[in-house]
Amino acid sequence: MSERRNDTVTAMAEQAANKDGFIAALDQSGGSTPKALKLYGVDEGAWSNETEMFDLIHQMRARIIKSPAFTGDKVMGAILFEQTMDRDIDGVPTAQYLWEKRGVVPFLKVDKGLADETDGVKLMKPMPALDALLERAVAKGVFGTKMRSVIDAANPAGIAANVAQQFEVGNQILGHGLMPIIEPEVTISIADKAEAEEILLAEIGKQLDTVPAGKQVMLKLTLPTRANLYKPLIDDSRVMRVVALSGGYSRDDANAMLAKNAGMIASFSRALTEGLSAKQSDAEFNAVLAAAIDSIFEASRT
Repeated sequence: MSERRNDTVTAMAEQAANKDGFIAALDQSGGSTPKALKLYGVDEGAWSNETEMFDLIHQMRARIIKSPAFTGDKVMGAILFEQTMDRDIDGVPTAQYLWEKRGVVPFLKVDKGLADETDGVKLMKPMPALDALLERAVAKGVFGTKMRSVIDAANPAGIAANVAQQFEVGNQILGHGLMPIIEPEVTISIADKAEAEEILLAEIGKQLDTVPAGKQVMLKLTLPTRANLYKPLIDDSRVMRVVALSGGYSRDDANAMLAKNAGMIASFSRALTEGLSAKQSDAEFNAVLAAAIDSIFEASRT
């Protein structure tokens, strides 16, 4: 690792581990982009092919990132989609722009979507090109990664397989000098959500034993039914940070639940961009985003 990269990683790690704030999830991928654009007031008729669609979502993300309130003062980090990492903002590569211009730590979504459900879970699809993607991420100045799988039932075998896959890939990511955010999302609408979360907690505890000595991971978890369920993970020296996904809760509900979980910070996507519209003037857009950032920041500090 070059001396400059090493110094940058050290500064990013200090911020990621200790700074007040939250992680903005700006990583909608191909499947979720049309929905994200629709919520932003851009209907499917506004583009005629995938390239134009991704141009529009990049304009939205750039508008968010360049907004006055979107700085490291309250937004500790941001998760990028691969195409966002590969694009520029004002002629500067996005990850570099985030860190150097906004003071925000850049992360990259690396999973390729979900496999079909088995044993009540959806594992991640195979990632045969992951090593090459991680090498590009390092070259682009990215600090860490994020990968999502899903838990749809309190099935012990399924949850064990889900968490084992996450940590196996997480250790591969650590081998590239990147910080993995491990995200086994529990679906908020399932009847046995609380039971699934108890099983998940136990499985994460087991898999943390696979983390190499002196290394850490981050965890991105659904806001738990029982407040402070994940406090043992927050206190574990092998865990840099535990962040919460909003999972379909409204911003107000997500913030209220987050505030009851000491030491957990937000990593919201839809709950962050709720209320933003392409039709808003810059002044209106910036005011709505600033209010959202303020509310999520306060919930993350509680």
